Amino acid sequence: MCGICGIIDLRQPASREAGIRGMMRAMKHRGPDDEGVFHEGRVNLGFVRLSIIDLSAAGHQPMISADGRFVLIFNGEIYNYIELRAELSAGGVEFRTRNDAEVLLAAYQEWGEECLNRFNGMWAFVIYDRVGKRIFAARDRYGVKPFYYLRTKDAFAFASEIPPLLPLLGRKPSPDNQSIFDYLVFNRSDQTERTFFAEVRKLQHGHSLSIEWPEDNQQEADVRIKKWYDLRSNLREPFRNPGEFRELLSSAVGLRLRSDVPVGVCLSGGLDSSSIVSILLKDYEKKDLSTFSAVYEKGQFGDETEYINEYKPFLKNMFFTTPSAETLYADLSTFVTVHAEPIPSTSPYAQFKVMELAKGKVVVTLDGQGADEELAGYHYFFGYFFKDLFKQMRLGKLSYEMFYYLINHHSFYGLKTFLYFLLSEKSKTRLRVDEKGYLNREFVEKHKSCNSIAGNLYNSGSLHDALLDHFEYKLEHLLKWEDRNSMWFSLEARVPFLDYRLVEKTLATQGDLIIKNGMTKHLLRESMKGILSEKIRMRRDKVGFDTPQDEWFTKPNWRNLISEILNSRSFTGRGIVNPTEAIALYQSHISGNTNASKEIWKWIHLELWHREFIDS
Repeated sequence: MCGICGIIDLRQPASREAGIRGMMRAMKHRGPDDEGVFHEGRVNLGFVRLSIIDLSAAGHQPMISADGRFVLIFNGEIYNYIELRAELSAGGVEFRTRNDAEVLLAAYQEWGEECLNRFNGMWAFVIYDRVGKRIFAARDRYGVKPFYYLRTKDAFAFASEIPPLLPLLGRKPSPDNQSIFDYLVFNRSDQTERTFFAEVRKLQHGHSLSIEWPEDNQQEADVRIKKWYDLRSNLREPFRNPGEFRELLSSAVGLRLRSDVPVGVCLSGGLDSSSIVSILLKDYEKKDLSTFSAVYEKGQFGDETEYINEYKPFLKNMFFTTPSAETLYADLSTFVTVHAEPIPSTSPYAQFKVMELAKGKVVVTLDGQGADEELAGYHYFFGYFFKDLFKQMRLGKLSYEMFYYLINHHSFYGLKTFLYFLLSEKSKTRLRVDEKGYLNREFVEKHKSCNSIAGNLYNSGSLHDALLDHFEYKLEHLLKWEDRNSMWFSLEARVPFLDYRLVEKTLATQGDLIIKNGMTKHLLRESMKGILSEKIRMRRDKVGFDTPQDEWFTKPNWRNLISEILNSRSFTGRGIVNPTEAIALYQSHISGNTNASKEIWKWIHLELWHREFIDS
């Protein structure tokens, strides 16, 4: 796990070492153990290393192939590197190290771009072909590891994070108002190649990039991007029973134990992370396992203590942190800087504190990210499921599932989302905009028709399509937040549920094994019988790493901050939020008439982001 960066001159070679060194310093938290640079002609590469596999100096990057032709910088892990190494060795390849980076480089030499289909892991890497005068970069299937880039008149620059790129502009960056609209209206980001910076883009998950230039070095280089992985085209044979799912999930967890440093688990108390812990205890006998959890006062929203404590008889190394209004207030400036883009809730802050807790105790963490998108864990998936049954005219099954949904959850939310998903694309957007009565009308009119969420994410025709669309358009922002939170504390986060073998089989499985009898994640729940505590296995609610932010924003110091923001000339002058409406909504929140905490947080983070990255 590391940080990579580079500047490729598109016209004429230039001196770039100072720029590369500055980019490396800006993300040294991603790689405190080692660093390296490479310069040749148009190519300038930088690398900072967090040592995970083969801690020796042999893992130094940029890594040059034995024949001197290829240069690699790589962020991530190839979990099946041992198997690939054996296969390559059988074909005559000789290895000098024990690390996965050398296996990746050898695989590219042996199989070219087809090597991507053989990797089980998470990655963003760049390979420079010194003979062919070509750069090849690729990102993993689902976007676990980041890759940002910007293009100026003379150069193409990339990095694992956005802030290292901004000084290369030579001026203030500009906000991407379409991203801001999607963030405020739909609570979403990262569904396209856009970022919150108009000048910065990200290489999409499952995409690769190539840059080529002629031998004479006199012509402009050619930059091309293509999609190398499409989930819909790679669905496997579906699971036939929960036992098959259980076996493959255990394999995915086992692969992610490959490490030369300590491994722990971020334990929320929910079904997903608890399943990982139970598998580690039963299948891998990890009695010395360390877990890290965020807890609150009993009865506070987000407190999972009663579920986390189910593991107290089995684990000795359980660590806890308690995020609070005071800690968030103290961490606010750092948190805004760490993420470099606005976040629509404070849930990632709880994860931030969990990663802070884990630092110094482990170097690798496992958690349950991706399971909700894979197994319909969010309650609005019932809306897609009901819509699916309705379109098929399976009205008896629809009535049955609606009945059990109401019995299990005592909520009409699933029925409301069913009706919402039946609306037209324009109506979906209009309804969400109308809910946000605080938005400036001119801002809305300019950006409402360009959003991709109402059509691509909320217009899925079936539960199966909805799950696939969530992998395409929704999952990545969660992975981005986890990457920022973990890497700020020099930790590597691994996500077993996103093992591509598990994803491709699960998303080929029929809906009745995903949602059944008014319960989500049926396949996972059944597979964990006898392994996971029944109290957790049959939980009906969903919390995860959440926070009691509604209470937090009524505290005196937060009242002062929010009042300052809503009444500031900068907030008012952006033309995004109507300050009068925002102030009225905040007053309603303080009085207890409504819970507007999600909107309040979005205003706070958006304004502080502007001040930090756009105004200054």
